[in-house]
Amino acid sequence: MIQKTTLQFLAELKKNNNKEWFEANRKKYEFAKEDIKQITEKLIIAIGQHDSEIGQLLAKDCTFRINRDVRFSKDKAPYKSNMSCIFSKGGKNSDKSGFYVHIEPDVAFVGAGYWSPEAKKLAAVRQEIDYNFNDWKKIISSKKFKTTFETGLSQENILQRPPKGYDENNPAIEFLKLKSFIVRKKILDTEMIDKDFVKTIVNIFITVKPMLDFLNEAE
Repeated sequence: MIQKTTLQFLAELKKNNNKEWFEANRKKYEFAKEDIKQITEKLIIAIGQHDSEIGQLLAKDCTFRINRDVRFSKDKAPYKSNMSCIFSKGGKNSDKSGFYVHIEPDVAFVGAGYWSPEAKKLAAVRQEIDYNFNDWKKIISSKKFKTTFETGLSQENILQRPPKGYDENNPAIEFLKLKSFIVRKKILDTEMIDKDFVKTIVNIFITVKPMLDFLNEAE
């Protein structure tokens, strides 16, 4: 489970996002950081029972710094108000589809898939869906998948017209217009601090793994 003190630290950081407060509360941060590291290690082991390549990762391969890159952002707050980890073949810098856990009070969630792949990879994913649409449809239409990810694939930043090389009447056109292939599921604070938190996350991973495997087949 996630420790309550970790969620309390993140809630306080959101209200006091400045270097002075952070340094004065660095000990709380170190406890929270260690908590997320331990949870990540447990998730690697548990997810690794269903995906051996993820089972070979270390926590540092999956976790992110709390410092924000503010160079090109209007928001100059120096720290993220969340802690997170991602599980994909090759770690957080991989070009493979991934499984993401976002820890933040009131807005925690699990996300999975490809977010904004580069052009060559995007074209490969579209081709994979086009060539194997029945398999794709079977995965995302399964009862367990639809129950877990009630809103379906994200429609953010979708094309208005078919991508080059595809016709509007293509049976898969609603998916071929996507620029990202992402699903999300909200995680309640009560679930994060529950003793079965790791089990809950792994069950979501098992549900979405066929979609991740399908996306990773695209080359």
